[in-house]
Amino acid sequence: MSKIFKFVLLFYLGINSLSIAISNENFFEKGVELYKNKKYEEAQFMFERSIVFNPKDSNSYLYLAKIYNIKKNQKKEEKNLDSALLIEPNDEEAILMSMKIALEKSNYSKVKDLSKTFNKVCKKLCDENKGILETLANIEPKNNESWSKFK
Repeated sequence: MSKIFKFVLLFYLGINSLSIAISNENFFEKGVELYKNKKYEEAQFMFERSIVFNPKDSNSYLYLAKIYNIKKNQKKEEKNLDSALLIEPNDEEAILMSMKIALEKSNYSKVKDLSKTFNKVCKKLCDENKGILETLANIEPKNNESWSKFK
């Protein structure tokens, strides 16, 4: 009797685990689809649901940050970018978005640190870093020489 109970219990747990994994992917995929269709409120809800099932899903945090950027809520944008970078420290898009926020806040030392990391990991968005560094160099003309080594 106890063998049958253990088997049924393991089978039930296995099915539930599989179901949760499939639902998480569906929430994220639906969120991306809604985001692309500019249905940001619904997309936000889907990404938040995705995080409930998988709190280590850095892409959901990144998309939430993009939504908060559109909504002009910098505090929540930054919070979600920090979460995404905590999970995936080499996410070049999250690093780039964080650099832009740091530049807006005049946190130049953070921009420099993020830029160093960005240079190591960039694959697709490398040109974006140059633009940010040029902007920073124009803001801080006295640091032009020190910035030239990052370009």
